[in-house]
Amino acid sequence: MKADTILHNACILTMDPAYQIFFPGAIAIKNDEILMVGEESTVLSTYTADFVQDCNQKVVMPGFVNAHTHVPMTLLRGLADDLRLDVWLLGYMMPVEREFVTPEFVQLGTLLACAEMIKSGITSFADMYYFEDDVAIATVQAGMRAVCGESVLKFPTPDSASFEEGLTYARRFIEKWKGHPLITPAIAPHAPYTCTDELLQACAALALEFDVPLHTHIAETSFEVENMRNEKGMPVVPYVKKQSLLDTKLIAAHCVHIDEGEIRSLKNAKVGVAHNPSSNMKLASGIAPIQRMLELGVNVGIGTDGPASNNDLDMFEEIRLASFLAKVSSGDPTTLPARDILSLATIIGAKAIYLDQIIGSLEIGKKADLIVLDVSPLHNSPRFRRDPDSVYAQIVYAAKSTDVSDVMINGKWVYQRHCLLTLDEQSLLKEANLLAEKIDAFLIEREQSVLSKLIAIGGASEVESFEVQTKVRISNPQQIVEALNNPQIEIIRKRHYREYDTYFSFEDPSQGKLRYREDHFVGEKGEFTQVRSRLTHIGLSREYQFEQKALLSRSRYLAPATQSLRFYREYFTPSSEMEIEKDRLRFLIQYQDTEFFVNIDTIEKPDLGYYLEIKSRTWSRKDAEIKSRLIPTLLSLLGASIEQIITDDYVEMVEKRV
Repeated sequence: MKADTILHNACILTMDPAYQIFFPGAIAIKNDEILMVGEESTVLSTYTADFVQDCNQKVVMPGFVNAHTHVPMTLLRGLADDLRLDVWLLGYMMPVEREFVTPEFVQLGTLLACAEMIKSGITSFADMYYFEDDVAIATVQAGMRAVCGESVLKFPTPDSASFEEGLTYARRFIEKWKGHPLITPAIAPHAPYTCTDELLQACAALALEFDVPLHTHIAETSFEVENMRNEKGMPVVPYVKKQSLLDTKLIAAHCVHIDEGEIRSLKNAKVGVAHNPSSNMKLASGIAPIQRMLELGVNVGIGTDGPASNNDLDMFEEIRLASFLAKVSSGDPTTLPARDILSLATIIGAKAIYLDQIIGSLEIGKKADLIVLDVSPLHNSPRFRRDPDSVYAQIVYAAKSTDVSDVMINGKWVYQRHCLLTLDEQSLLKEANLLAEKIDAFLIEREQSVLSKLIAIGGASEVESFEVQTKVRISNPQQIVEALNNPQIEIIRKRHYREYDTYFSFEDPSQGKLRYREDHFVGEKGEFTQVRSRLTHIGLSREYQFEQKALLSRSRYLAPATQSLRFYREYFTPSSEMEIEKDRLRFLIQYQDTEFFVNIDTIEKPDLGYYLEIKSRTWSRKDAEIKSRLIPTLLSLLGASIEQIITDDYVEMVEKRV
């Protein structure tokens, strides 16, 4: 019988259910499928072929399955390192992506990644990114196999102005690629913390409608898990189950911080988990409990994660680290022996991304996705043959990506004798370096300005808020409260806050200050009813001083503080910090047909005493002058003296004391 290709004189690791090894072995391939695999003599006596390759006793095995990555991010490799996940993602990756990610960017990054993955023995990968249609186009050009997940988030992304647009894009993408021989389309809501309930449910419905995988990040950091418990009252896995994600072909990346009950939920739903050892270690996210997952029957694959957080796409490194992490975390060197770890990168990895019916092992009828691996180099010599299974240990503990000599995907060679056949590596590198220069220039300019960094992370309101304001030292706050009952004053509303301010200062005074404020709303019985966090970039604080000693001031940009104080500290890297705590009674009043805010402040940290602030928002010099003339008479009504007016802000008062 006739085959297209026969590989013989090889050590064939089938990774089939019996973990058969054939040495010397052979494999016969026709078109894109495996016709026969077995002892060399049997295969050669059964099949002939026009292309017959003597493998010189190299290993022939299934290609690696990279269960989780973001391949276009090869173009962001090394952009920002040694940061926490939230600072890395929200402070650097996403701002740069908003500026640079286009279909052309995605295709270039994907081609660069495919070149690296092919040389590392990866034949299939599960991706999630933007413009996933272009990821698929480039993947097919490279000749690779992939599950391509279109990312959807609750805020604008490079390919969608809204999540509704993202869902529409995803639907069109799935319809276009469904049934393709190399591409399995998928939907990829980024993570529970970047999606809404409605969005997750819509993504689940779309995945079920088309019977395609759903790829997302689950419980990657302890911070994420803590927030989920605080905000939703439950752990991450029960939350996504409530949104119907466990009803889909779910690929759950990371799963670092999950408990026994959550693992059982994943097992019962037949969820595929992608373990990412390098990324989790580099970002200090933790060690996923994969040993327990495997004991309970969860399909766990191994992923590199994106090359901007790893920072490479080397599956040999991931396999080795996955083994070592399992051993050191359990305290047992027999945990997950080499053969079991290798199965995570092949057949079990294929199960984790729902492609095990066609790839992951060398069996008759499966697709011809395989690699040829030389285990004879210096770093892997000598070879002991006493135990046939020792070849697994050679691959897991000593082999390197440079040992891969040939790669076949879907029956076609994409890499032979250490040469890429489908891609021009040097051309890709040249284009990538030109783009890196542009990204460098963008970040260098941004890093010079606190304001630019604030705008880059999103949510900043690019409008100037002008105020006429006066501050007076007082000795008796209750006296001011009683004076507000004057019939000439109408109290519109009253609020009570505990305010906690942290001011960031920078080496260059022209950068101004950044204030992180937490307002704790106090109820009638002294209970806290609500917490609001805000960021304010304070530029030149005094624009003009009127004759009445009222100041026209401005705060340039306002933004909701959606991240922790720790995040902003690490992102903005101030040269110094100052904390001020105060109790504030705030009244919105109307006096002579003009609205004013009256703040009665008790500065407790540091102990500065009592102050009365009168403020009014304004948008013109004429309006500001009118309001400034009213302030002295309002002060008099409240029993405060204009002679006690202070022109410094609280932070300036503290700085002068220091």
